[in-house]
Amino acid sequence: MELFYRRMGKGKPLVILHGLYGSSDNWYSAGRQLSDFREVFLVDWRNHGQSPHHPVHTYAALRDDLHEFLVQHSLFKPDLLGHSMGGRAAMFFAAMHPRLVEKLIVVDISPCSYKAENHPNETLQHANILQAMQSVDIAHLSSRKEADDQLASTIQSPVIRQFLLKNLKKDRRNRLSWCLNLPALEKNLSEIYLGIDALPLPEGFRMDIPALFIRGQLSGYIGKNDVECINRYFRDPAIVTIPGATHWVHADQPVLFLEA
Repeated sequence: MELFYRRMGKGKPLVILHGLYGSSDNWYSAGRQLSDFREVFLVDWRNHGQSPHHPVHTYAALRDDLHEFLVQHSLFKPDLLGHSMGGRAAMFFAAMHPRLVEKLIVVDISPCSYKAENHPNETLQHANILQAMQSVDIAHLSSRKEADDQLASTIQSPVIRQFLLKNLKKDRRNRLSWCLNLPALEKNLSEIYLGIDALPLPEGFRMDIPALFIRGQLSGYIGKNDVECINRYFRDPAIVTIPGATHWVHADQPVLFLEA
């Protein structure tokens, strides 16, 4: 699949991979700053942003899309920076193609699978978000404000709603529609919860790739058990906690994030 991307700067290549409901737009500011000394590629995953839609949205598919992208742009051993779903996809890729990655920077996501029993808030939140977005009466929508009002009954956080509403785009007839492939994301949500512990890896498998994990202090995505999981699958990983940051670390604390 040919993914949409933005390219900026010169230097050692860095590929930035957004999370669920995100796009390359969300990382433009951070990418622009990093492009002062790096060649930065901001990628839209399938079913997101300006990339094509497809009914399959698994980490195997994202891994293969990323491999195709790196080959297409002759990127050998770039650094991969992935947030949430993007970070997990980067780990899936590195587990399969360790010689094609120089370094991993994983933002607020665990290598291990999320389940209702170990991450109840996170799993329930995504199910509710997808249902809420699909319940918006798109056909009769005249403004983002109307969409915001409809989402508010289910999604109380105005910050999360504004993030989601960035996916409302106007078509050539000036009609609003979601750029996300919501049916595919909902259908594949259980796959998105999976970690590399779901892979048929050999016993004692550990990655030697340098890995930096950045987590938000106020986020529940990397807890105590997840730290144990990180150390199980990575040799000598670094883990940095950003104070005052939620799951959207780079948006909450952009200066501290870039310093990490």
